[in-house]
Amino acid sequence: MTLGSAGPVDAHGAGVTPPATSRRRRPSLSLVIGALLVGGVVLAALVSFVWLPYDPTRINASARLQGMSGEHWFGTDKFGRDVFSQVLQGARITLFVGLVAVGVAAVIGVPLGIIAAMTPRWAGEVMMRGNDLVLAFPALLLAIMLSAIFGGSTFVAMIAIGIATVPSFVRLIRSGALQVMRTEYVMAARTAGRGPWSIGWRHVLPNVASLVIVQASVSFAIAVLAEAALSFLGLGTPPPTPSWGRMLQESQELLFSAPRLAIVPGIAIAVAVLGFNLLGDGLRDYLDPRLDDRR
Repeated sequence: MTLGSAGPVDAHGAGVTPPATSRRRRPSLSLVIGALLVGGVVLAALVSFVWLPYDPTRINASARLQGMSGEHWFGTDKFGRDVFSQVLQGARITLFVGLVAVGVAAVIGVPLGIIAAMTPRWAGEVMMRGNDLVLAFPALLLAIMLSAIFGGSTFVAMIAIGIATVPSFVRLIRSGALQVMRTEYVMAARTAGRGPWSIGWRHVLPNVASLVIVQASVSFAIAVLAEAALSFLGLGTPPPTPSWGRMLQESQELLFSAPRLAIVPGIAIAVAVLGFNLLGDGLRDYLDPRLDDRR
């Protein structure tokens, strides 16, 4: 069953999948472009595991600040490190932080959103007001606080970004779960004597899965930006591990003499953020059944 539909139910209250229609929904342009951009970032991260032109952490004073060439495609930085190798390994760090942060947010936020929708109204409202308090707390400030306590690291950045993203999942999943709870097949399941845990697992969760996928894609873009910002401030991935945000930070003093050192990681961040945002928009359009009525 799809979200918001009130299709037929069987004798046990389980949703019956309607027959597939002959009309297939075509992926939108934003979905295709987003998938290509995200695929490029993922490919760069995968390539970094098996091949790097140079050691991205190796300092070579004799090769510092070299321009783009066949030997160094994106040139070298002020320490003589190969910029292209740093970009490739930085993609690995960015995706790793994003995956863990979004995973933490989904694992915590999805169950809380479903519980908030299935509990009595007053209990759900109490949970949502607490969720609003967390949502109002700046994510960057939370990361600074955690870094002050535990020290700046990739792990701290992942946890801070994940906690800051939880409220978005809770709000969205609760809204979708409330719609599912009003459908006829959920009412039939209740009539058949199914408990709340069974209804939540068998009916609510499958019907909000598309919302989870879309929110995860959008949250991934936010996580990429947050990781870059934390690394720029020195609160994210510590040196010498390459990070796009720290590459930007290190290029500040050479912004006019060697602008490529800021342009290259800036473009990498922009491509990743744009790709995940377009992918999220495209998935929302593709997975939303209500858009069929507009075509």
